[in-house]
Amino acid sequence: MKKIDLAISVRNLNLWYGEKQALFDINMPIVRNKITALIGPSGCGKSTLLKTLNRMNDLVDGTRVEGFVEFDGKNIYAPDADVLEIRSRIGMIFQSPNPFPMTIRDNITYGPKIHGVKNKSDLDYIVEDSLRKAALWDDVKDRLDTYAMAMSGGQQQRLCIARALSINPDVLLMDEPTSALDPIATKKIEELAVELAEHYTVAMVTHNMQQAMRVADYTGFMYLGKLEEFGETAQIFNDPHNKLTREYITGSFS
Repeated sequence: MKKIDLAISVRNLNLWYGEKQALFDINMPIVRNKITALIGPSGCGKSTLLKTLNRMNDLVDGTRVEGFVEFDGKNIYAPDADVLEIRSRIGMIFQSPNPFPMTIRDNITYGPKIHGVKNKSDLDYIVEDSLRKAALWDDVKDRLDTYAMAMSGGQQQRLCIARALSINPDVLLMDEPTSALDPIATKKIEELAVELAEHYTVAMVTHNMQQAMRVADYTGFMYLGKLEEFGETAQIFNDPHNKLTREYITGSFS
């Protein structure tokens, strides 16, 4: 693979939940300002790998990690790593929309306030800017003080993206961000992901191979905790080098 600008570099990464090993010697680049997709059957470690990229797996009791996830020149698993800073710069969008039980405005300002932003005009700017980046401003600009849970599922997911953008991350992790959405909302999220990759680095887990083909620049195929193949999306789908990858993509996987 030609020399590329990496946002994150995963090297020799292994992960255990208690005695059970879930990831095996993962080596993978996350290319800056591109979309990287992880595909593979259920339970193969895709979401586990995604969550290692901002240490969300730390929240699971008994988790142990060996190896390197290098971000901004530093291993995020180093003893002196600042986990709060890591999670602010590497945001996470979950499978089901999870807006906070508060107003649309308060969802967006929650993170900036925690990080010390108090000035109302600054917060107002962040609200509008984040919602515009999430392609949601025109939908909600006249009802910012209404309850976020009253929004449609697709709008709630875009609100969660706006909330992640409000603290100015470098990387967005998306764990099956459209699996709970209808086709129209799914299309909007896919289009948004492509737009966001102009300014952010995006890594996503998807069960939908067509989605990976539509939006991803790079794709990795995982099976039983191992990254079996990684490359440019066109190569993975048109000329996979690995027998397991070929079987999975062609539907002959058993």
